[in-house]
Formats: sequence, C-alpha cells, structure tokens
Amino acid sequence: MAARIHWILLCVAISAAPLRSEQQSSSQAQQTPAVTAQDLIAVPNRPTFATTAESVQRGVFEIEYGLEAASGHQNINGLLKWGLLENLELRFANNPIQRNSGVTTTGDSGAGFKYKVFRQTKMLPTFSVVYTGGIPTAPHFDVNEGVQFVGRPGASGFDRNYFTSLSYAHPLPKKWGYTAELAGFSRTNATIPALMVVLGAITYSPSPRLVLDCGGYFAVYGNLPRFTFTAGLTYAVADLYHLRSRR
Repeated sequence: MAARIHWILLCVAISAAPLRSEQQSSSQAQQTPAVTAQDLIAVPNRPTFATTAESVQRGVFEIEYGLEAASGHQNINGLLKWGLLENLELRFANNPIQRNSGVTTTGDSGAGFKYKVFRQTKMLPTFSVVYTGGIPTAPHFDVNEGVQFVGRPGASGFDRNYFTSLSYAHPLPKKWGYTAELAGFSRTNATIPALMVVLGAITYSPSPRLVLDCGGYFAVYGNLPRFTFTAGLTYAVADLYHLRSRR
C-alpha cells in the first residue's frame, strides 16, 4: 500500500513592473466596476516554477493547463484560480495524469490562496503571500516554491525544504514574449536530494485573456531528467460575479 504524504507550502512572492502600467490598471479598475469580456487579462504562473505576485482580477475564473515530457517522466498539470476579492485569489492545483518510469498514476492535489499584501508603489514592489495545503490523492508529490513541510510516512514530524527562484520575462513584438528562470530546491531528506534547473520558454498571447507557452528546463543537478519539455496555456474564462448582468 502506497504511503500517503501530506505537504504544506508557504511562500512569499514579489514582482515589479513599470509603475505607469500599474497606475493605469488601477485607474481603469476604478472607472469600470464590472469586468467585461474585453477587459479580461490572463495572469500566468506558467511556465516558471515561481509564482507571480500579481493575482487574477476580482470575480474572474482562470485556468492553467500544460504538459511536461522527458525521458522516464511525463505529466499533465493544471491550476484553477478565482479572484474572490480584489487582493485575494483562491487556487486549486492538480496533476490529473503523470507517468514516471513507465508507471502511470494521478498526481497529488493542492488547495490554497494568494493574498496581495500591498501593490507596487514608487518605493516598493508588489508583495503577496501564498499558502497551499496538500490533498494526498496519489503516492507521489511535486516540490513547489517556498517552504514546504513534508509528512514522514509511518513517523511523526515533518521534513522540509526551501525553494529559491530568479525569473525574468520580457515582451517581444507582435504579441510574443520570452521568460527565463534559475530555480532550486534544498535537500528534503536522505532520499530527496537538492536540485537546480534552468528554464527557458517562449510565450504568445493572441488575446489579453489567453497566453500560450512552450519551452523546457535543463537539470543542473538532482534526480531529474536531463531535459524536460513543457507547454501549456493560461486562460481567463469569465467574471463570475457579473455573468448574470451580461445576459
């Protein structure tokens, strides 16, 4: 019988962008109480390991789904997000299918929230706190960003690891963009060593509410395939608070 592993993730996210766009977005939000279909803007967490400090718009339901493919490892991974309040985002993550060394299973799930403590100012970047609690649905777990506490099967107490990521994204002409990241996880215990990866990806946004990504990451060290291909999308589905008013 497979051991059930519980994990808890707690981290902070910091991001900075040109202040002019932040002020414009705030001004537009004050002028337009309801988010129309034309106003929906996707806020991707993909394809990097890090999570952005920005949250989805209030009332907006957003999905992220993608895949990874490498020698001995493949999966389909997803994240559902909903802007409950202006600064509070609810999140549910799940890998519905994953395959490791020829064994196909379903991945563990995680539910939590992202809270934006304060927005960007002239002196400070946007600062958010992210919390995720693991829901064990399979005998496998995926390391995530932040501080992660992992339950010890058949014993009391927790092991823990730490996540550090440096990522950069830049827009290109004609709705294209690119992102790069250096990410690493510390050693969790004797069976889960530290790892580090270098990621690069191209993004394309045919509309503000849809962002496509395609790229991959190389393992610098750790128990990972040498190269893993990744692709996916982020889509702002609808403003759930104002669906009825548009009919």
